[in-house]
Amino acid sequence: MCGIAGLILKPGATPDAALLQRLIGALAHRGPDGSGHHVAGQVALAHNRLAIIDLATGDQPLFAGPAALVGNGEVYNYRELREDNQLGCATGSDCEPPLHLYRRDGLGFADRLRGMYALAIHDRAARQVVLTRDPFGIKPLYLAETSEGIAFASEAQALIGAGLVAPRIRAESRAELLQMQFTTGAETIFEGITRLLPGETVAISEGRVLERRRRAALPEGGPVATTEEAALAAFDAAFQSSVDLHQRSDVPYGLFLSGGTDSAAVLAMMARLNDSPVRAYTAGFDVAGAADERERAATLAQAVGARHESITVSEAEVWRHLPEIVAAMDDPAADYAIIPTWFLARRARQEVKVVLSGEGGDELLGGYGRYRAAMRPWWLGGKALRSRGAFDRLEVLRAPPTGWRDGIAAAEAAASLPGRSRLMAAQALDVADWLPNDLLLKLDRCLMAHAVEGRTPFLDSEVAGAVFRLPDALKVRNGAGKWLLREWLARRLPAAEPHRPKQGFTVPVGAWIAAKGERLGPLVAAQPGVAEIARPDRVAALFKAAGGKREGFAAWHLLFYALWHRRHVEGVMPVGDTFEYLAAR
Repeated sequence: MCGIAGLILKPGATPDAALLQRLIGALAHRGPDGSGHHVAGQVALAHNRLAIIDLATGDQPLFAGPAALVGNGEVYNYRELREDNQLGCATGSDCEPPLHLYRRDGLGFADRLRGMYALAIHDRAARQVVLTRDPFGIKPLYLAETSEGIAFASEAQALIGAGLVAPRIRAESRAELLQMQFTTGAETIFEGITRLLPGETVAISEGRVLERRRRAALPEGGPVATTEEAALAAFDAAFQSSVDLHQRSDVPYGLFLSGGTDSAAVLAMMARLNDSPVRAYTAGFDVAGAADERERAATLAQAVGARHESITVSEAEVWRHLPEIVAAMDDPAADYAIIPTWFLARRARQEVKVVLSGEGGDELLGGYGRYRAAMRPWWLGGKALRSRGAFDRLEVLRAPPTGWRDGIAAAEAAASLPGRSRLMAAQALDVADWLPNDLLLKLDRCLMAHAVEGRTPFLDSEVAGAVFRLPDALKVRNGAGKWLLREWLARRLPAAEPHRPKQGFTVPVGAWIAAKGERLGPLVAAQPGVAEIARPDRVAALFKAAGGKREGFAAWHLLFYALWHRRHVEGVMPVGDTFEYLAAR
């Protein structure tokens, strides 16, 4: 995992060395192990390296004939690509096979890749730059069109920090963020900055896009009949292959273990594949009554002989570090799980540079309760995903958010392909936006803040091929989701008790905010970003009432937005604790 950036300029323009250095500097946290660049004519590529595979010869850019490549992420099947295609690679880098495949296959080269990646290739012979992103959107890539051409970077903040784009808020995306905690589609919250979509490949020449194509993350078609035993065997084979590939590393790796079924499944497979004990890390909270799975995680770790460590995330530590945690989320997602993820990454970095996690299990195997509601027709109580916003009927905002569900509605239409069941369409909707723009964004930014690489073995083309088109009854049964995974885990790691009722993961932000509401509410209300959109008296009242579920959720969104706006729009670096940071002028 690394940071990449670049410029593709119009005729007559040349890359500015100082600008390129600002881009590299803005992404230094993503790759502290080295940097490199390539400049040729109107094109410049830059790379900051986090060395994971081929520590000796894997520096980038990589070159083959008239082509140069910089990449972020990992191509896990690099050995198979090298051996099966006789590519003549000169290094052991996982990113070199894609470069040779591009030279042979053109824009279809990414169809052979299995991994998480954002790649940029400069083809001097074809006078073009090709950008591509993995189908699930695990690795990010952002674009900005300027008067001189197109710039790209692994993080939106690099484009702003380099002076290429001003930090102006796009109101439609702000409404999405406040109501849903994430934003959708190609547009970001910043005017003039877009995302390369998951699975998208674009060819750019002389500062303009020539061609776009897209690789789907999920297979087309509806449910395919199969037996339970055949489905379990297919999943076992695909999951073993994926976890095995995700463990490829020349540096130590570990696991984020929540105690839930997804990370327990990863633990079970890692234990099967590793001779030495798995390193596992779990976070819990110092609030009575908060969901805390540290004890269960310890039991699972003991069952497979893993080296397990639990950390306690205290309220005092959260208030001390929250400004820098939120600052890491330049593309904002107000997911309170950023808090334990950031602290876990900070602890894990002391021992490992790579961490596996369970993201994607719910989306591929039908785990969320909202899927069961979506399966029912409306006259039986069914409802669309995310039909209610966080600020509905709270009368906190100066004007009710409008159009905040337009992006989700468009994604719903795209997800409802012929033959798909209601459940499959709901899963596909989450894979399209919730997954890349919330869960994976959180994982990328919180881990990269500590130069740790996050890997997600559920999000693999073979795993998706094995489970997405299963009949609904193999995903949801007896009112519970992820039936196939639960049954697999019951056989592989009985200590997980996978058929017990699902315990949702929560962070006690409502209780923390309520305890500080009298002091925190006025500070948040006074922030320029919040004052623009919310009524100060109602903000103060909301924070006093944050002990309520809906009020606490909305208050967290406003607190996140206030901290985020201060750093990424006003440009104030996070210094001091939450209260000092918000009070400083």
